[in-house]
Order: sequence, then structure tokens, then C-alpha cells
Amino acid sequence: MQAGSGFAGAASGCAAGFVSLAALALAGCASPAERVDVEAASFGHVRSVVDGVGFRHVVYANDRKAVGAILHVYIEGDGSPYLDRWTVAADPTPRNPLMLRLMALDSAAAVYVGRPCYFGLAPDPSCTPLDWTLDRFSARIVDSLAAVIEQQRVATGAEALELFGHSGGGTLAVLLGARLPEVRRVVTLAGNLDPDAWADLHGYTRLKGSLNPVRHGPLSATIVQQHYAGGRDRVLPPALVETAAAQLGAPAIVVLPEVSHATGWEKKWPAILAGHRDDRAAGD
Repeated sequence: MQAGSGFAGAASGCAAGFVSLAALALAGCASPAERVDVEAASFGHVRSVVDGVGFRHVVYANDRKAVGAILHVYIEGDGSPYLDRWTVAADPTPRNPLMLRLMALDSAAAVYVGRPCYFGLAPDPSCTPLDWTLDRFSARIVDSLAAVIEQQRVATGAEALELFGHSGGGTLAVLLGARLPEVRRVVTLAGNLDPDAWADLHGYTRLKGSLNPVRHGPLSATIVQQHYAGGRDRVLPPALVETAAAQLGAPAIVVLPEVSHATGWEKKWPAILAGHRDDRAAGD
């Protein structure tokens, strides 16, 4: 490639101040948080930073009205807490924000609520690496998320909440479902519903500072639980999800044969969002 062709020459070393953030993101020069900002903006989502309890959170909101007084809440997976098995990342922001993309397919009022210390907030004084590693599902994390979600519910005028979470976001969705009385539905995609069993399966250190949903008993019978697993998922195999879901008092899980841990969900999302548990969600 010749020097200066496209914007590669201008953005070399990510040092060209006049190159737009979108261009830098395309060039791979932006930070993970900046790349998420670009993607969110491309969907028309509006970014804000709000205070929870002891933490700040990045929130992206769509421009829909709370039809039927219901607010959809999207919670991302664990992102990148480690660079490798032994090295903690300085920034846990997800490199593949699946739930952000799924929210873009939602025609209802929805918010994507970032976890504490994610999306560029890791340098905050309240944050330590424990908050995205061993304590990622701690009571203080859940309390802060609950406060932010309640703020968003009130601000949008919604009376009820539906929580959607992928992987570790599914863990949090279940824990939040037990905390927030306005929750009517919890949907998890490859949800880590029993972090102890997941850690044991992979030979990881258990998340000693975290809450485990199955240790807190079934969710209220007033909450509709829908748990989905990918037939090709090796991170959270269907058998692991199924065993934990039963302990949460949920009906049988739905296994999507062609879905892996992080791929294939977009195709299934419209049917899942509509609440279908039959072949309209499971069929390929």
C-alpha cells in the first residue's frame, strides 16, 4: 500500500488529530470504549454517564417511547476482564458488544446499561480490578446497577421492566430481577446462571467476591423467565444452563442448535424478543 492511501497514512500510529473518531475506529486506533461509542451512534443511541451507588455508569438509550409502560434493559456480558488467563485487563470494555447490536433491533423503549468501570470508566477512583474480575457480580455492583435502572425507569415513565442479559449479563439480569419489584420478564442468552459451576467446568478460580444466582433460590413466580443456550456454546454449554435454570424455578430452556456463545443471536433475536419459545426461536 502506498503511503497516504485511504486514511492509513493519516492515522498512522493513531496520532493524526484531524482524523475523525469514526475513521480511527475503522482503522482500529480508537479505544474499546470509543469504538462502542461509534457503533452506538451509528444506531442512533444516545450516550450519557449517570451515577449509581458508589459508581458511575455509561448508559445508551434509544429514542422509542415506553409503549405499554414497559422499558427494556440490556446488560452486556463480562467483556474483556483478562488479557489472558493470568493477566488482568486495564479496561474490561467489551470488544464485541452483542447486546448493543440486539438493542438496535428493538422497536420498544430500551436502555443499554453499562456495568461499573466499563466503557472508559475504569480509571474512576471507586474502581479496582476486582470489580471486573472476582467481584464482578458482587452486591455493590448489583446495587449500583439497580439504582441506575430504577432511575431510567422513572425517567422514561415506564411502570414495568424487562431485563435481557448475555453471558455474565445474564447473571446480573437474574440478580437484578430479585432486587427490582418492577421486573416482569428476565431473558438470558448463554447466561452464566451458576458462576461456581462455570468456574469449576473450566478450571477457573471461583468468583469469591460475587453473588451466585442459584444460591439465592428461585425467582418470584410473577417473573417470566426465558433462558436460551447455544447448541455450539463451549463457554456455557446447554447442560450447565439447564441445570442452573431449573434451580431458579424456570421452565425448560431453549437450545438453539446453530448458535455459539457469541454468534448467531442476531438472527434469533426478533423471535426471542417477542417471547416465542417454540420453533420460531429455535428453528434454523
